[in-house]
Amino acid sequence: MKSIMFPPPPSSIYAPPMLVNCSGCRTPLQLPSGARSIRCALCQAVTHIADPRTAPPPPPSPSSASPQPPHIPAPLGQLPHPHGRKRAVICGISYRFSRHELKGCINDAKCMRHLLINKFKFSPDSILMLTEEETDPYRIPSKQNMRMALYWLVQGCTAGDSLVFHYSGHGSRQRNYNGDEVDGYDETLCPLDFETQGMIVDDEINATIVRPLPHGVKLHSIIDACHSGTVLDLPFLCRMNRAGQYVWEDHRPRSGLWKGTAGGEAISISGCDDDQTSADTSALSKITSTGAMTFCFIQAIERSAQGTTYGSLLNSMRTTIRNAGSDGGGGGGGGGGVVTTVLSMLLTGGSGIGGLRQEPQLTACQPFDVYAKPFTL
Repeated sequence: MKSIMFPPPPSSIYAPPMLVNCSGCRTPLQLPSGARSIRCALCQAVTHIADPRTAPPPPPSPSSASPQPPHIPAPLGQLPHPHGRKRAVICGISYRFSRHELKGCINDAKCMRHLLINKFKFSPDSILMLTEEETDPYRIPSKQNMRMALYWLVQGCTAGDSLVFHYSGHGSRQRNYNGDEVDGYDETLCPLDFETQGMIVDDEINATIVRPLPHGVKLHSIIDACHSGTVLDLPFLCRMNRAGQYVWEDHRPRSGLWKGTAGGEAISISGCDDDQTSADTSALSKITSTGAMTFCFIQAIERSAQGTTYGSLLNSMRTTIRNAGSDGGGGGGGGGGVVTTVLSMLLTGGSGIGGLRQEPQLTACQPFDVYAKPFTL
């Protein structure tokens, strides 16, 4: 199971960071208190912060001034270009060699990458992968690297862009003290180093990738973690029963704080409700361990040859998970496409967990007709 419940360290309580733009790639960077310079983890450029107590030197006279070469930003190396029409951050964390280890999360990340490239025509160069298998230290899913990746995802986005954030790993929740949560809890994601650096709270995720979205930009978040129902803090939740009937619940904070976008569209599909847990299991694929939600999400898309709506997608995912509890994991076979071609390439392993008790959730920045709106990335 992907649930960790214990009081977070004080550092995980979100406070708006002091940000400066990198002098090289313009990525927002969190400036440590008292620091006068900071190195960008993405492009390695060093940004110097002016000391307001120091007066600038007088300008040199024309006769003594020597021509200066123009500033050339440090190269981004193998990182994706941040201005593609479609781009994605995929994060899968297994917490290897720890008591929190999960078996299926890196499999989830690989399968999601395959789906985005082959089904939704994302360029491989526009997908930023964060897993423990990456050799680049800036692609290890630490708290700082995850923050940088989320900033990268929305950097410079313009109308027509399609953004995806997929996360498979541990999720948790903690008491909310500012009154902006309906249930009194903040939902969190757990980076690889969460035990020392703290968790990433839904307030920060919302401020980073939801509120900046301009008109015409579309963001989809696919979160396979415990307590993830409202982990993007979006204003509206689609409450659907087993018959497929639904109403939109208003989760806007009583304080009036706006948690929507700056005109763009944000939709989140999560593995379970805020008070539920998500399974890491081999009961569905029968081949290897995966997150139950990620498996059902990919399977629902692959089985819908003519496309699908958000309502049909959500119903299909929920039905597969319910059936896994009644027939020992039915729904894992016959999917074809990504489910068989990707998972069969991965190493087998993990332990099955029957009787799944989770219900995938849908949240959005604005209510819409879930059976009329086509799903597309």
